[in-house]
Amino acid sequence: MNDTLAQLADVLAQRRSADPATSYVASLHHKGLNKILEKIGEEATETVLAAKDAEREDIEASKQAVVAETADLWFHSLVMLSHLGISHQDVLDELARRFGISGLDEKAARTSDR
Repeated sequence: MNDTLAQLADVLAQRRSADPATSYVASLHHKGLNKILEKIGEEATETVLAAKDAEREDIEASKQAVVAETADLWFHSLVMLSHLGISHQDVLDELARRFGISGLDEKAARTSDR
């Protein structure tokens, strides 16, 4: 999976400076962070709705919709990271750091840091 993320990050970096008229990624960067965040919110909502349908219907098409919507959500999240100059590897490193830490303990530590 890391190879796919690395390849996608390379493509996103290339397209960031492309012509917004010919590149969806460039058009998002050109429109700015608020537009990118709007897309993330939209994709998050679509992911939630697809998951609710998949739980109710329990058919392969519904599960595939969850996969497709999650892919859209991840994609737009990667565009956001790129826009902010944050590497996807930073997120992977944070997830790796959390291995072996209780989710409840990790959440408590984040809450106490604020």
